[in-house]
Amino acid sequence: MAKQIRVAIVDDSALMRQMLTQLLSADPEIEVVGSARDPYEARTLIKATNPDVITLDVEMPRMDGLTFLEKIMTLRPTPVIMVSTQTRDGSEATVRALELGAIDYVAKPNSGPADVAAMRDDLLAKVRMAATVRVSRRPALPARALTLPAPRGVGGGHLIAIGASTGGVERIREILSAMPANAPPIVIAQHMGASYLASFAVRLNTLCAPTVRLARDGDRLAPGMVLIAPGDRHLVVTASGGGLVSRLDDGPPRSGHRPSVDVLFESVAASAGARAVGAILSGMGRDGALGLKAVRDAGGHTIGEQETSCVVYGMPRAAAAIGAVAVELAIDQIAAELLRAPAAAGARDSPYGA
Repeated sequence: MAKQIRVAIVDDSALMRQMLTQLLSADPEIEVVGSARDPYEARTLIKATNPDVITLDVEMPRMDGLTFLEKIMTLRPTPVIMVSTQTRDGSEATVRALELGAIDYVAKPNSGPADVAAMRDDLLAKVRMAATVRVSRRPALPARALTLPAPRGVGGGHLIAIGASTGGVERIREILSAMPANAPPIVIAQHMGASYLASFAVRLNTLCAPTVRLARDGDRLAPGMVLIAPGDRHLVVTASGGGLVSRLDDGPPRSGHRPSVDVLFESVAASAGARAVGAILSGMGRDGALGLKAVRDAGGHTIGEQETSCVVYGMPRAAAAIGAVAVELAIDQIAAELLRAPAAAGARDSPYGA
């Protein structure tokens, strides 16, 4: 029999601790090694049991979950799954937790057996995934943004497209925090629920020099603008009036996701051609592989995150396996490559070429 995944539960609610214990213990591959009602009890539990995965609540007495998560990632890096509510405040806290290094999140059930069953399936899948990843303390944000010549506009510059899933929040933050205010337009598909994506965009806008927000139908792309696909809608880029425009699509999921990285990348390849630059970051599954191949086939430049810096190497691995990746880089090298990529790709009319 394979080694069981050892899980520690940290939540101030006795009812939630009991529910999580029952849900996890019903899986023969998982062993709940103990539960704690606050970070002080959790610290003792973690030292004594050395769990493979920790589930962590956000709001707790004596020390909040975010403060404790930061301590875990500094002193004893361990895969952490946040267990939170889907309120606005909860989504903001969850986004911050993902920035600090949490692997993923699970929403607490609202009501009824169906909601609990959905949570159970989500929780079990994410605990199994978390047990397979390596976590480490992320480096601090860059001291200052990179620089580049003032762009001449979308028609003569390039378009950056980024796709990510598990581990993407902290990586996207790291890339965007290095972007200058006059960065080329950037479009992003990140696998995450709608309320969390809204909070993610708001937070990035406070941290980064470019303007960051959720995409709207009909937005005209321009330098210094970052558009993130909203929850449960595909983001598509189309050519219009000599420039590029965002469109939102309610079509079916692709590669199991909406928003889909494949949908975004394929539209970028069709609308920007050799001026497109695609980067696929940490994440499970294959979403984005075919789309990144379309970008490369159209003459654009393509980047995959290196396995050594990924939380999960699934999406970059799938892209590399079909020849979609021109260069693999560690996450701290990707921002600079995105800015100089047209020279590497040989794109015409780029203001950033040599």
